[in-house]
Amino acid sequence: MADTPAPNAATGGTGFDARGLLNRVMRGDVALAVGILAILVMLILPMPRILLDMALAISISISVLVLMTALFIKKPLEFSAFPSVLLITTLLRLGLNIASTRLILSNGAEGTDAAGDIIAAFGAFVMQGNVVIGIIVFIILVIVNFVVITKGSGRIAEVAARFTLDAMPGKQMAIDADLSSGLITEDEARQRRKDLEGESNFFGAMDGASKFVRGDAVAGILITAINLIAGMIIGVAQSGMDFSTAANTYSTLTIGDGLVSQIPALIVSVAAGLLVSKAGVEGQADKALVTQLAGSPQVLGMVSGCALIIGLLPGMPLIPFAFMAAGAGGLAWAANKRSVVEEEEAARAAENEAAASEPAEAPIGETLAMDELKIELGYALLPLINDVEGRRLTDQIRALRRTMAQETGFVTPSVRIVDNMRLGSNDYVLRVKEMEAGKGEVRLKHLLVMDPQGTQIDLPGDHVKEPAFGLPATWIEENLREEAVFRGYTVVDPAAVLVTHLTEVLREHMADLLSYAEVEKLIDGLSKEHRKLVDDIAPSQITRAGIQRVLQSLLRERVSIRDLPTILEGIAEASAHSQNLDAITEHVRGRLARQICHANKSPAGDMPVLALSPHWEQAFAEAMIGDGERRTLALAPSKLHEFVAAVRDAFERAAQEGQSPVMLTSPAIRPYVRSLVERFRPSTTVMSQNEIHPTARLKTMGHI
Repeated sequence: MADTPAPNAATGGTGFDARGLLNRVMRGDVALAVGILAILVMLILPMPRILLDMALAISISISVLVLMTALFIKKPLEFSAFPSVLLITTLLRLGLNIASTRLILSNGAEGTDAAGDIIAAFGAFVMQGNVVIGIIVFIILVIVNFVVITKGSGRIAEVAARFTLDAMPGKQMAIDADLSSGLITEDEARQRRKDLEGESNFFGAMDGASKFVRGDAVAGILITAINLIAGMIIGVAQSGMDFSTAANTYSTLTIGDGLVSQIPALIVSVAAGLLVSKAGVEGQADKALVTQLAGSPQVLGMVSGCALIIGLLPGMPLIPFAFMAAGAGGLAWAANKRSVVEEEEAARAAENEAAASEPAEAPIGETLAMDELKIELGYALLPLINDVEGRRLTDQIRALRRTMAQETGFVTPSVRIVDNMRLGSNDYVLRVKEMEAGKGEVRLKHLLVMDPQGTQIDLPGDHVKEPAFGLPATWIEENLREEAVFRGYTVVDPAAVLVTHLTEVLREHMADLLSYAEVEKLIDGLSKEHRKLVDDIAPSQITRAGIQRVLQSLLRERVSIRDLPTILEGIAEASAHSQNLDAITEHVRGRLARQICHANKSPAGDMPVLALSPHWEQAFAEAMIGDGERRTLALAPSKLHEFVAAVRDAFERAAQEGQSPVMLTSPAIRPYVRSLVERFRPSTTVMSQNEIHPTARLKTMGHI
C-alpha cells in the first residue's frame, strides 16, 4: 500500500502548499509581473465598478507617492527607476481609461454612477451642475499638463542628456587625474565612473520617457471626446434618453473619467519636471529652494518694500500686500540676524585655527619615509598620465606589475608618479628607494623606431640611444609609422618606451625590493600545510631573515620565486645540514632545475650552453681560499683579465650565430664565477651541472 502524505495544517490536509504559493507571489519580481499582466487584462476584459474604484484609488495614490519621492530625494540618481515607473503608471492610466470607457458606454443609461463612485464624485464636484464649466476645467488641466509641464520637462531632459553626454570625456579625465595624483582610491574612482555612467543613462532615459506623458495627454483628450460624443449617441439613439438628460449624464461621467485620469497624470508630470530640473542641485527640494531663494536678507527686504508700495497704490487691497510685506520683512530680519551670527562664528573659528596653526615643527620621523619606486616626469610628459586616446601610463604600469608578479613570484610595490620641474621637459628619472636607477628622454607625438639587427635606421628624425638597452634608435614623426613598419623596423610609442625601461630597472633591482615585510606577506599567503613547514624550520634551522636572503639571491639572478613551496622544501633540506646561505641557495637552485632550464630555453626548444673548460675549472678551484662561510675567490689580476676576455669572445661568437647561451660550471665554483660575470655581463645566466634537468636538451656552443 502506498504511503499517504501526512496532512498539512497550512494546506487544509491536502498536498497544495498555499503558504508557499503566497510567499512566492509576494516576492517583488513576481508581484510586478502579476501587476503588469493585470494592466494588460484591463485592456481586454470588462472590469466591475468596485474593482475600477479600487484601481483608480491605487492610481491616484501611486502618483502622489511618485511626487513625494521626487520632492524628498537629494540627487536625481536616487530615483533612477523613474523612467520605468513613468511607463508603468502611464500604462495603468490608459488601462483604466479603457475599462472606464467600456462601463460608461455600456451602462451610462443607468445614471452617473455607471462607472463607479469615484468618477461620479469627480464629475459632480468639478462640474457643479454646469457642463460647460466641467469641460473648460478639464481642457485647462490638459493644456497645463501637455503644453506647459510636459513640454518643459521634455526639453530639460533633452538638453540635460546632450550636455551630460558631451561632458563625459572631461569628467572621466578628471577622475583619472585624481586617481593618478592619489587624491582618491581605485574604489572611489570606480564608484565615480559608475555614477557618471548612471547619470548619462538616466537623463537619456528621461528624454525618451517624457514622450510617454505627452502621449498620455493626447490619449486623454481623444478618449474624453469619444466618450462624450459616443455616449450621447448611445444614450439618445439606443437607450431612448432625451438629449438634455443624456448630455448631463454622459458629460458628468466623461468629465469625471477625464479628471480621474488627468489629475494623476498631472501629478506625475510635476514629479518628472522636478526630477529633471533638479540636476546640479544638492539636497532635498525644500532645503535647496529655501537656501537659494530666502537666504539673502537684502533680497527679502526689497520684496517687503515692493509689496508695501503696491498695497498703498490707489484701489489696491492693502491687507494682502501688507501681510506679504510683514512676512518678507520678518524673514529678512531673521536672515540678517543669522548671517551676523554666522560671520561671528566664522571669525572665531578663523582665530582658533590661526592659533592652532602656529608654526609647529613637523615630526622628524616623516622625513624618513621613502618611496620604494618612483617615476619623475618633466612637465611636457604629464599628458602621459591622462592620455585618453591610448592606454594611460598608469594602466600600463598596473599591467606591468601584474606581469612582473607572475614572472618573479611577488608583487612589486606601487609606483609613485610625480612631476619634477628641474628635469628637462621631455626627461624622466626612475628611482628605486629614492636612488636614481635609470633615466631617459621620450617625446610625445613621436615614435621610437629601432632596427632589430641593431643598426641605425635611415628615416628622418633624431638619432638617439634606446634608454633601456642602449641600442641605436630614432625618434620619428607619427605620420612615418606605416613606412617604418613596412621596412620591418620595431615601432614603440613614448609610454611603452618608459614602461620598457621601468621593466628592466625592476628586474635589475628585484632583490632590493623584496623586503622582510614582503617575505612575510608571501609566507602568509601560503596554504596551512606549507606555513607549518616554515614554523618547523624557523627559527630552529634558519631565521626568516635567512629565508629572505635566499629569496633575494634567487631574484638577483632572475630566478622566479613563484614556486615558493618548493623553495621552502629545499631550504628545509639544506638548512638541516648547513647554515651557509650560499650552500642553501645552491641546493634550492638544484630543486628548481626544471624551472631554470625552462626559463633559459631557446625558441627551438633546446638550451644553448657555453661550458667552462677544465683549465678554468682548475684555475678557479685552486684560487679558492678559506673554509665555510669565509671561503673566497683569490684569482690573480692577470688571470682575471684573461678570463673576462675569454668570456666576452665566447659570447660574442654565440651572438653572431643568433644564440644567447648560458654558462655551465661545476657546482663548487658557480657562485664565484657568477660574482665575476655579473660585473661585466649582468644578464648572463650562470648554471651548474646540478641545475641541468634530465629532460633538458642541451646544445653546446663551445667552451670558455
